[in-house]
Amino acid sequence: MTKEHLTIGFLPLVDACLPILALEHGFAEDEGLSLTLIRDLSWATVLDRLLYGHSDAAHLVAPLAIATTLGRGRPAQPLAVPFVLGLNGNAVTMRPELAREVGKPGELADPVEAGARLANIARSRKFAGNPLRFGVVHRHSSHNYMLRYWLAASGIVPDRDVTMATVPPPFCADALETGEVDAICVGEPWNSVAVERGVGEIVMATAQIWRRGVEKVLAMREPVLEQRRGAVEALIRALRRAGEHFVDPENQEVNAAILARPEYLDGHADLIRYAISDRLLLSRNSDAMYFADYMFQHREAANFPWVSQAQWLYSQMVRWDGLEYSAADAEDAARVFRPEVYRSALSGTGDLLPGASSKVEGSLSVPTAVGMQEGAMIMNNNAFFDGMVFDPEDVPAYLARLP
Repeated sequence: MTKEHLTIGFLPLVDACLPILALEHGFAEDEGLSLTLIRDLSWATVLDRLLYGHSDAAHLVAPLAIATTLGRGRPAQPLAVPFVLGLNGNAVTMRPELAREVGKPGELADPVEAGARLANIARSRKFAGNPLRFGVVHRHSSHNYMLRYWLAASGIVPDRDVTMATVPPPFCADALETGEVDAICVGEPWNSVAVERGVGEIVMATAQIWRRGVEKVLAMREPVLEQRRGAVEALIRALRRAGEHFVDPENQEVNAAILARPEYLDGHADLIRYAISDRLLLSRNSDAMYFADYMFQHREAANFPWVSQAQWLYSQMVRWDGLEYSAADAEDAARVFRPEVYRSALSGTGDLLPGASSKVEGSLSVPTAVGMQEGAMIMNNNAFFDGMVFDPEDVPAYLARLP
């Protein structure tokens, strides 16, 4: 039988794990697919390759799919997201001297307390003419928007009180070491690389800012999704199996070894295994600490493309990119996430399928039973650190409440 071939672009990050493991463990082959994975060094090149048709799909930062659809920074091209590759998984890592002013070595800082300390430091540095410099992996990234969310809630105005720069993930540790930036927000293993080299210390996980924050997605051009719908649905099934394998503790060692290969992350398997097992080495001389759900790749509909997540990302674009809220743009942003494709792919498989396509984000602080199209599910804490909730039915009112 002839297999359908798909080419997928990715960056060397632990959360590129699902396409890699779908290939390496034969889950894609079982679904009649042949995969080729192409590694790049920046989100800009991953996106270019996708838009120019050199790849069929991409491991991509979620907001970039929305920004591309809306024509932010380049002519609009509609992208589609039928699958979320993971939630959480990023951290804020600072140069050691700054990290110790903000928190304690070997401990994750409380976001409220750390934000208050950082606000004082930011004011002093700005007054001295040497403002703090933060590195994020792309302007249109969840890293950028969650970092800005935390800073603003802490009384720090990004671009006024501190400066923001773009640093591709593989160069984040270098940027800390040279003093180009004082802090980075990046995914693994690049926080751990900075810690291992002694040039950074992890202060917070972004899951402390938004406990179930959407992170990387499987993105493709909308026409490709429509033309190759069968192959896309087969890929979704393969990725779900890869996620189930990834979160099984018995598979951590073998999966870390695969991800560490030169063609994938080209890194140290021990550092990768820390992230897989939700452990973080916060500072060079500390023991690895466990932080539940640091990475979130499978449970609680982690891969379901909730339309409300796309709408929250759009709200942050309005907030930080100098946009006026537009009901038409909000609708276009919402349409990027395609829950009906996810449902179609997994219907009848016994997998858990949410009955709704949208939800109030940040509304859960305790385990809660939710209605499902198939199966039953308990969803856990999805709170924002400041207690705000996002109702996708009234984005303007939400924006009006933000500092």
